[in-house]
Amino acid sequence: MFFKKIKNKLGLLNLIYLDVKNTQSILAKLQESIGRLELRQLEYVDETEIHLNEFRAFSQWGEDGIIQFLIRKIPIDRKIFVEFGVQNYTESNTRFLLINNNWSGLVIDGGLEEIAYIKNDPIYWQYNLKAVNSFITKDNINQILSDNGIQGEIGLLSVDIDGNDYWVWQAIDCVNPAIVVSEYNFRFGANKAVTVPYDASFVRTKAHYSNIYYGASLKALCILADRKGYAFVGCNSAGNNAFFVRKDLKPDSLKELTPEEGYVAAQFRESRDEKGNFLYLSLEEEQKILSSLPLVEIE
Repeated sequence: MFFKKIKNKLGLLNLIYLDVKNTQSILAKLQESIGRLELRQLEYVDETEIHLNEFRAFSQWGEDGIIQFLIRKIPIDRKIFVEFGVQNYTESNTRFLLINNNWSGLVIDGGLEEIAYIKNDPIYWQYNLKAVNSFITKDNINQILSDNGIQGEIGLLSVDIDGNDYWVWQAIDCVNPAIVVSEYNFRFGANKAVTVPYDASFVRTKAHYSNIYYGASLKALCILADRKGYAFVGCNSAGNNAFFVRKDLKPDSLKELTPEEGYVAAQFRESRDEKGNFLYLSLEEEQKILSSLPLVEIE
């Protein structure tokens, strides 16, 4: 009787597991369908300001729509993307590109469990996607890309590692993306060109208890972009991702912006106390915390 009950419970758990997997599959298809409906609607609207083209199917905010807008405007020969800091890839900047536009790509994350999840996701056999587990530094990024066959011209590079974003993008020289998406730390404002000092072992949650000490300012990224031959064309309306287009590919309809013109301040409040509790601080209070921490000025 006891073993029969155990067997029945195991059978029930298996059914629950299968039901969850089926639900996840249905939700993913719904997200894809909604994204395609949004895209068709925007194709009839000629908005040159990138944030007016936003929608999200799989992206955290409106990045899916902005990326679709940019790839319609820019000639891209090699439809390949690279994205790092993807976690389990259910929410990302390139998943809609993979599914809707049939691009191929490489995604990188430092979590073993996250990469295992991606490799067990049906999209891993349905599309040309490669997932690699690695903790990215400025010293290993080119080797990681080259070892996985990513070199030369590519369509899109998405950088979001909550830390050394500036330094890693600065180091990348084995690929020449048409579009670069990079996270910026809005708390540094529009006028400061600063980044956290380089630390190969940087982890946002360990660098400072506040959880807001990471990354680079928009102006610092714009300076770097200009040196690499990219034009800043705007931010998402959420105020955390900046978009850059290679100057030799940029159409006249896309206006190059200054950091001051394109800066967007986010409204989300992520600051925490020493025990990890949310503080819900204002932007000014968060900026006061950052002012006491070491930063590198970019010139």
